[in-house]
Amino acid sequence: MRIVVLAKHVPDTWSDRHLDLTTGVIDRQGGEQVPDEISERALEVALRYRDAAGAEGAEPVEVIALAMGPAEASAMLRKLLAMGADEAVLVTDAELAGADAMRTARVLAGAVRRLGADLVLAGDRSTDGGTAVVPAMLAELLGAAVLPAAESVEISGEGVHAVTVTDGATVRLSSGYPCVVSVTDQVGEPRLVKFTQIMAAKRKPLQTWSLAELTEGADAGALAGAASSVMVSAQRREAKKAGVLINAADDDTAVQQLADFLSSRRPR
Repeated sequence: MRIVVLAKHVPDTWSDRHLDLTTGVIDRQGGEQVPDEISERALEVALRYRDAAGAEGAEPVEVIALAMGPAEASAMLRKLLAMGADEAVLVTDAELAGADAMRTARVLAGAVRRLGADLVLAGDRSTDGGTAVVPAMLAELLGAAVLPAAESVEISGEGVHAVTVTDGATVRLSSGYPCVVSVTDQVGEPRLVKFTQIMAAKRKPLQTWSLAELTEGADAGALAGAASSVMVSAQRREAKKAGVLINAADDDTAVQQLADFLSSRRPR
């Protein structure tokens, strides 16, 4: 079995993240770029199954980390290789800068077809874009089933079982292959990486594909062209201002101060 895990290169959530007010896309020049934590959790699901299948002497399982992003994203993929992925693929091209969700899904679908995956695992949403639509778009393009926002996942040689929790119900889903599964942060913590694994990851294969390489053949028309959606305008959010403090102990003026405050903010 071949499992592809989608990964993303994102600004560290502890850093100062903001949009470029000219382009309307996230500014990736400042701060550290790291693997999205949800990508690490999705990889952990794949690695657990591979480890269990190996212990039982079942069909060999190959885990491939796949990302679309700038050349610097190779460092992120090396970390996923250190976690245990067997190989990694980075689709990188200047033409893909600022790609929207639809174009991202098309490019990833082309890469998944080329890799010949049985199962695709992904985070339910990234910490930078947060659209939560790419896994479903990818499944539609691949003609595969989608199990969305899974809080637990069980993989076997025959198919996948997942549990999704909505506002009104707990839903149990299952599918054969091919299948796309998006996971939430409830699937479990990613494993820690040892120094020996970091060193071993340097010898694992990491391929880099350009858009031209990926568009050879039938996918050329689907992957060519600009984004189908663009950011029209962006404004920086105003800094928080200190609130108005009313001393409730001052009975003579507190009520009047509160009334004046509320009256000044009443819509005209």
